[in-house]
Amino acid sequence: MRKITSFTSVVFSPIMFILIASFHTIGIAQGYYKDLFMDGGVSLTSRTNLPAAKHVGLSMEYLATDDSLTQAKVMIENEYDYNGVLLYPDGEPRFRVIYTNGGKATKHGNSLGEKGRNRIKTFYYNGGSYTGSCAGMFISSISYYSRGTWQSYYHIWPGRTKTTGLLSTPTGHFIPKDSPLLHYCNFGGDFYIDNVRHNDGGYAREEIDYPPETEVLLRYDYPVWNMHKKVSCWAYKKYDHNGRIVVIGSHPESATSGECLDLMTAILLYAIDGQGDIDVKGTLNNEQKRTMDKSTEENDPAYTKIGDKQYHHFKIRIPEIASNLTVKLDGDNKYQLNLYLKKATFAFRNCADYADTTIGADKTISIPEISPGTWFIGIECATTVKTIERDWGYEYTGNLDVLNGIPYSITASWNITE
Repeated sequence: MRKITSFTSVVFSPIMFILIASFHTIGIAQGYYKDLFMDGGVSLTSRTNLPAAKHVGLSMEYLATDDSLTQAKVMIENEYDYNGVLLYPDGEPRFRVIYTNGGKATKHGNSLGEKGRNRIKTFYYNGGSYTGSCAGMFISSISYYSRGTWQSYYHIWPGRTKTTGLLSTPTGHFIPKDSPLLHYCNFGGDFYIDNVRHNDGGYAREEIDYPPETEVLLRYDYPVWNMHKKVSCWAYKKYDHNGRIVVIGSHPESATSGECLDLMTAILLYAIDGQGDIDVKGTLNNEQKRTMDKSTEENDPAYTKIGDKQYHHFKIRIPEIASNLTVKLDGDNKYQLNLYLKKATFAFRNCADYADTTIGADKTISIPEISPGTWFIGIECATTVKTIERDWGYEYTGNLDVLNGIPYSITASWNITE
């Protein structure tokens, strides 16, 4: 389900690490509403700004409230959006990555309830990536105890954490020479980051239920405390269709300059680079009409309506003796649906071999002489909501129908010549 994005490449040298260009050329996401959602809900720091996101030009929205009703309307459901802002109608991630602030992990998880926690799980398991600091780190795990499962946590990283007990103290972090964070910044070339704010964060327990797929990104440097050389920042991705978890026990998120800003930036970029694979809705047979009109409640994502700025993808297999391919998209012309076609790989606006982006929803692409092989059909819903920034986050206005999805049908037909 990973949507294609253009990133500036980074060169790795055995002698030194070189960051090419800058963080500021991350590119534009295709197939997502926005890049990042920042959770500053109940019992979390109600932050409205994430400097690292701005540093790399990520589009974002935030929740900054201690009101459980507002939180539920945003993250769980409301009268216009059955499954909340994080998810498209078919359960696919509407943002590329979540960042969860520090605060009180247990209280936040309890405030979300099972339904709210399941929104986060669905987001991650369907390919959205997850990041968090301190409480945002703890809540991703199964428990901060050495046994049992902590009900109010997300359990998306199936490992255990432990509290450092160190309050309001900056710490250093060792960078392992194989840390993926070095692909994004060399941090001065000394494999070390100093003066990262720490406030009762935690670390990964390597001796108990430690998932083998876990990547160690940093280790604490604080010799007078039991956290010394423990895993302070780690990543996890077990399956290709899941997102990537990148969490840290300290607090680099408020930094506006220096290596702490670079650290938070690298965390976000590594998480985004670990999004799940692109989902294909199905393979269309010749003259088969595929109707996408199911709602979220029907729990049939292969036939569910399309959301705002989302892409749906289909395949067709053109035989050697085929000609006159016609791909027809039918929808409600008060919405803007776009149609793309590309051979051998996914079809997006910026890379399609053929496209119809005329006004409205009804589209047709006709190709008299079509080369055989696998072709990909991409359908984009370009219609989206408008936003008003409030003190707690973003209120949606305008065409709210897109939040629960727009129905359409797609048909591909071709002639068989003898």
